Amino acid sequence: MKPCTQCGKCCIKYSVDGIFASQSDLDFWEEHRPHIYQHVKNDKLWFDPKTSRQLSICPFLNNTKHNIYTCDIYHDRPEDCKHYPVTIDQMIGDECEMLEPIDIKNTKRAQIKLDILMMDSRPAHP
Repeated sequence: MKPCTQCGKCCIKYSVDGIFASQSDLDFWEEHRPHIYQHVKNDKLWFDPKTSRQLSICPFLNNTKHNIYTCDIYHDRPEDCKHYPVTIDQMIGDECEMLEPIDIKNTKRAQIKLDILMMDSRPAHP
């Protein structure tokens, strides 16, 4: 498995209707990160604070030169974002650029590698 290439595929795919914030995320943002919380409406993400319309992509995702994506709220991002990716199958479906041919051939081994890689972000996948 390669390091993340910051291709943005996961952020783009899950920006709307795929990302949920935990209650602790919402509470923290409301109290400490109002610039994030202003994009929340009825506990759902991501809305334009001026129009109240749902945005088509996360307002904190930036496309830099050479299609490298960065997150303006990386340390305060929703738990769903912190936990991604959960499974190799999910990564395959999302055409994740971290995957190498050997990962696709041996998904059990790749899942173990992924769980080790993500151990600081989320529990291991059963």
